[in-house]
Amino acid sequence: MTSPDGRSIVIGVDSSTQSTKVEARRMDTGELLAVGRSRHPAARPPASEQDPDQWWRALIDAFGQLGSIRDSAAAVSVAGQQHGLVLLDPSGTPVRPAKLWNDTTSAPQAAALTAAVGGQQWADACGSVPLASFTITKLAWVAANEPEALERCEAIMLPHDYLTWRLTGRAVTDRGDASGTGWFDPSANTYRSDMVELIDTIDPGAAEAIVGLLPVVLAPDEPAGELIGEAAEQLGLPPGVIVGPGTGDNMAAALGLGLLAGDVAMSLGTSGTIYSVSNTATADGTGAVAGFADAKGQFLPLVCTLNATKVTDTVARWLGVDAGGLAELALNAEPNADGPALIPYFDGERTPNLPDARGKFVGLTNDTSREDLALAAHDGVLKGLFAGREALAAASVDLSGRTHLIGGGARNAAYRQRSADLLGHEIYVPDNDETVATGAAVQAAVVALGVGFDEVGDGWGLGAATTTEPRGQSAGAR
Repeated sequence: MTSPDGRSIVIGVDSSTQSTKVEARRMDTGELLAVGRSRHPAARPPASEQDPDQWWRALIDAFGQLGSIRDSAAAVSVAGQQHGLVLLDPSGTPVRPAKLWNDTTSAPQAAALTAAVGGQQWADACGSVPLASFTITKLAWVAANEPEALERCEAIMLPHDYLTWRLTGRAVTDRGDASGTGWFDPSANTYRSDMVELIDTIDPGAAEAIVGLLPVVLAPDEPAGELIGEAAEQLGLPPGVIVGPGTGDNMAAALGLGLLAGDVAMSLGTSGTIYSVSNTATADGTGAVAGFADAKGQFLPLVCTLNATKVTDTVARWLGVDAGGLAELALNAEPNADGPALIPYFDGERTPNLPDARGKFVGLTNDTSREDLALAAHDGVLKGLFAGREALAAASVDLSGRTHLIGGGARNAAYRQRSADLLGHEIYVPDNDETVATGAAVQAAVVALGVGFDEVGDGWGLGAATTTEPRGQSAGAR
């Protein structure tokens, strides 16, 4: 398959908290042809911020690593970290650094917004209760603490929206990423101005112009436009490249995995997420389950934890080993239900909603070994996700399909084995470990070819994976 102009390559972008990753793939088979990566400056919660222009510079650097294959590019799509708040002035310059998903300074605003109408009303309106990670709470924080910045603002965007705007000159978004803002209804596919107006309970008058500053919401297969000349020159792309609507990182990962309704994905990265594709929307008034939309027209109920692989990286540093060494220690530990346990809330926590919490080892004795501590670290992170799985089940989400382990943690032998051990059934680890960029490339192929997501997914053979089986009696929950 090629696009109408004969070009045969699509490029998917994953702009995460830590880095930009790009993949160039054949449009017909999904064959990976070239990759590029560029780091972002470190963000340090609880005040986690980045300059959006640094994402653009990283994108230029990553594209430059693709080489001459860029000449055959037909389309590009961007998947970005969810929830971040980008505010632009009339010239397109950010009025302040972007507040990221793991910035928890807006916890007081989250509490005030929830208290204004109650958690269930929020869930009924937007699918989710606005925790500190949600965009609307960050906007309320700016209204309360930096009103002059909001006064200078002419456009409100999410991270992927910002990069799509740099590519096309259009302020657009998609329903998947928009569903993580706290001002979008994923069932009706419309903005909820009445929920934005609740910001006035924190800073009277602040919400008046906000809805008019939000990007246009595109359909899942609707192009955002063509690449503008300046962007084409900076990225080394030919004219006429189509830009997809883009989406959030979790939505793109679901595309890259080829998830079907009932399949589950557990992602271990800077944060931990567990989610499933669903044919029906959820509205969990407790706030545990975020009722997101997906990038295809269905839904993506999701639970997110702030603390994942950074926890085991930290414990590895304490024990004087790297991540692989910590995994080896964990796999050599003797299962013991009475052994030490780790409460992994090193950066506060989103689920449960404990933004000021801290981590804690419990059950230590003079016999505790390095192996015990290593196992407790991995299990502590995983049990946070498994609690999320229970919350999804309580929200009537179908979890009967395959369970996939993705993200950087999926390359860790201890995380793979302990996931299977603790769940008591096989875990599927995708052969492709960059599912977000792949999902963005899938979307790019859909908009370039004018075909359905399933047709592209079938042609690309998405979902190929290796399995990890539980160790039976050695699994021992701790």
